[in-house]
Amino acid sequence: MALDLLILLLIAAFSAAAGGALGQWERIHPNWMKREWRHGVIAFGGGALLAAVSLVLVPKGMELQPAWASLASFAAGALVFLMCDRYFSNHGTPLSQLLAMLLDFVPEAIVVGAVITSNYGEALFLTLIIAAQNIPEAFNAYREITHEGAKNRMANHALLVISLASLSGVAWGFFGYFVFRPDHVLLGSIMTFCAGGIVYLVFRDVAPQARLERAWYPSMGAVIGFMVGIAGHAFVA
Repeated sequence: MALDLLILLLIAAFSAAAGGALGQWERIHPNWMKREWRHGVIAFGGGALLAAVSLVLVPKGMELQPAWASLASFAAGALVFLMCDRYFSNHGTPLSQLLAMLLDFVPEAIVVGAVITSNYGEALFLTLIIAAQNIPEAFNAYREITHEGAKNRMANHALLVISLASLSGVAWGFFGYFVFRPDHVLLGSIMTFCAGGIVYLVFRDVAPQARLERAWYPSMGAVIGFMVGIAGHAFVA
């Protein structure tokens, strides 16, 4: 079972590295993707994040803890990532998109590790949901770190930073495997904590970047991203 978990977590981590590589390819060949479609990719990531919050993190988190704890951990997540966002912005380190990717990747990896012993099918499809989210999120993270005129030290090593960050999901997955049961109360608090941070980051960073005058690509990209989450939720249910 541990080997099965390792394979699933590596698939999820590889998807993030693939999204970063896609961003690097765009940087080398800037005309290969039209401006409108870039906004669509960003919006797709936002839709996938919202799907993760509304279909996985919040409902499952609320099942495992009292309502007051769900509200408290959700608010705490938003406040903590507000402070992180302000810190990185003040120090010229563009990491909001990378944080957004890790915010849903980490708790979902923990959940995969926690449920794989009781429901391998659920763990497998959660992995596919993570992969669907990680590709556009890592693409957006790469573009943010290496945006035109960026003068941060990570700009030249963005793909390496994203790849190493994604590999941390493997460690978190095994943390869930060895520490948490599928009905663990703390697991629910972690999920709603991260959901609060995701909602903050979506409306602080992802949604404004996706906006494009007189075009429908971003809106439909968000819809399609959310549909991916609906399909995964329906399959697991």
